[in-house]
Amino acid sequence: MSTIAQYLQQNILFRLYKFYFFDSLVILKRQGWKALMRERGKKVLLIVFSYYLVRDTVVYIIIPYCIARGLF
Repeated sequence: MSTIAQYLQQNILFRLYKFYFFDSLVILKRQGWKALMRERGKKVLLIVFSYYLVRDTVVYIIIPYCIARGLF
């Protein structure tokens, strides 16, 4: 096992994240979106919105800008 993997296994924040993420997936599969929103609330929407905001900013703004400037 690599050093990074060992560190992540010991890191309490990573373990909590894994629990939160997988628990949310179980709620979603068994009970649906409404139950997930009841249990997790607006935090799920904020995470999804932030993910797509960052991804689309990189793909549609930063990469074309770097290509136009000749950085790639």
